[in-house]
Amino acid sequence: MLVPVTLPRLSWGDPSAARRALLVHGLGSNGALMWRFGIALAEDGWFAEAVDLRGHGTAPRALDYSIPAYAADLLHTRPADGAWDLVVGHSLGGAAATSAAADDPGWTRRLVLIDPAIHLTATDRSTVRASQERSFADPTEAAVRAEHPHWHEQDIELKVVSARQAGRWAVEQTSDQNPDWDVRGAAARLTMPTHVIAADPAVFSIFGGALRAEVETNPLVTVSVVEGAGHSPHRDRPDETLRQLREALS
Repeated sequence: MLVPVTLPRLSWGDPSAARRALLVHGLGSNGALMWRFGIALAEDGWFAEAVDLRGHGTAPRALDYSIPAYAADLLHTRPADGAWDLVVGHSLGGAAATSAAADDPGWTRRLVLIDPAIHLTATDRSTVRASQERSFADPTEAAVRAEHPHWHEQDIELKVVSARQAGRWAVEQTSDQNPDWDVRGAAARLTMPTHVIAADPAVFSIFGGALRAEVETNPLVTVSVVEGAGHSPHRDRPDETLRQLREALS
């Protein structure tokens, strides 16, 4: 039985705004690292809320770190009026949001997925695990800056905070408890407009090639690519990522 936990939130914008968005971070991160999206949406008249996923940030710890468990938590965030107008999910957050939206089409009216972890190959899993191990081994601003010298200072600061907050066991279990890591079936069942903002495969992306082609067989899914950006395009090329977000919502 999936038992949801209540996820802590940060927010941007006017709570009385007519449009409400949920922001969902990736593995090893936290809600605060979705600040670029929060600011941009608030500037455009939205009220945006970012959650810390279970085992991350200040969220409750748990034993179950399967994608269905993450999705159950997200479904538990449903607004009082019945549905989010938009959900933006990065990486793991994109996989969990895809699963949630497929299971309950009334949960959100629109999805935007940022280089989502729809299906991880063995190579993808190895690369992600190595990245997480580096984050835990040296959670300092100097280490993050050395690996990502072009990131904004706030992203560097928050990446350090997120690495120190995240449960190492939780992050490891997220990999171990999802040995097949595959929500392609959920992506095929999506019934709301969905736009994927993918990273550049020439840099590093977990959404491309045959996977992108398969996901695009759902006629409600569209895709754009942030050239020159790796797996976190909102940190690598934020202006272009936000331009594509606004274009998708226009």
